[in-house]
Amino acid sequence: MVVAEEIGVPSWDLYELSIPCTVFGKPQPDLADPWYELRLCGTGAGDGGTAGTGLTLRTGHGLDGLVDADTVIVPSVPDSCVDEGRPLAPELVTALRRAHDAGARMVSLCTGAFALAEAGLLDGRRATAHWMHTAQLAERYPKVDVDESVLYVDDGDVLTSAGLTAGLDLCLHLVRRDLGAHVANQLARRMVVPAHRPGGQAQFVELSVPARDDEGLGPVLDWARAHLDRPLTVEELARRAAMSPRTFYRRLRAATGTTPLRWLLNQRLGRARELLESTDLPIEKVGELSGLGTANNLRHHFLRQLGVSPGAYRRAFPREAPGGYGGGYGEGYSRPSSTGSFRMSSKTTVSGPASQSAGVRPPA
Repeated sequence: MVVAEEIGVPSWDLYELSIPCTVFGKPQPDLADPWYELRLCGTGAGDGGTAGTGLTLRTGHGLDGLVDADTVIVPSVPDSCVDEGRPLAPELVTALRRAHDAGARMVSLCTGAFALAEAGLLDGRRATAHWMHTAQLAERYPKVDVDESVLYVDDGDVLTSAGLTAGLDLCLHLVRRDLGAHVANQLARRMVVPAHRPGGQAQFVELSVPARDDEGLGPVLDWARAHLDRPLTVEELARRAAMSPRTFYRRLRAATGTTPLRWLLNQRLGRARELLESTDLPIEKVGELSGLGTANNLRHHFLRQLGVSPGAYRRAFPREAPGGYGGGYGEGYSRPSSTGSFRMSSKTTVSGPASQSAGVRPPA
């Protein structure tokens, strides 16, 4: 939807576009009747773009379909708009502003946050996106309070989610907000997904990846990673690097963007995550081998840093399906900053990367 000539749509963008289509586009008369009315909107109604998978995407409405929608959803924007700074289509930005001014509830999934931010709709608000793009979002739009730790943020009339499956979490949240917990829970069961996922996207983020190489630190950091099961101090690491503690602190901060103690904690958490994903070792043993100590101490750090317990994390990453999303129920989203009732969207417009968007009209 963002750029009319964008025809090479990655499969993950198709996935994010399909999420609201699946949640809002298939009637569920036994759960709520009437259901939502879904519209697909784009820069050229009826025009088709051939996706990278060989599919053809078509929309029945142009961008004017956004203006009278009660909810507008932007699933993603083209990679070139995120990674290369390619401008978003001005007509899209204008349409998003007009929809918001008309009272629409504005929603983004993954990189769709860049479209809302470009329209100025995230200024002064908390928002999120896929953790791989949150740094770019924060740098490009400094007025946005970017939170990379949550699965989604509900700020009342503007909602944003992290990438891929987090978009499903947010869409189910919209159903829950509009039609109640029972309907949302039953819909989640039919889709064979948890109604809530524990924690936020912090549990999926890579921790403390060095920003640049530092040959003087490399050997000692490799040594530390190989000895995480033993007590380690900044003084010992500095001595092994043949540096003063002050110099070691400064060099490590420059290379990783974090302090030595935080770097050590992140490495220990990373090691614990690897063991939980790849072994059946007891939680106590995982704490011992990662250097985090007792099971209670391991649980404390997991809850504080990742928002989930070690047991819930292990269930989310079963060895049979590494990286999969597991069960467990919890609230992995940021609650609204204010309370109040919100009218349901008559039409939810879903904006896709290949000049597509979708609109949903919920039950009257």
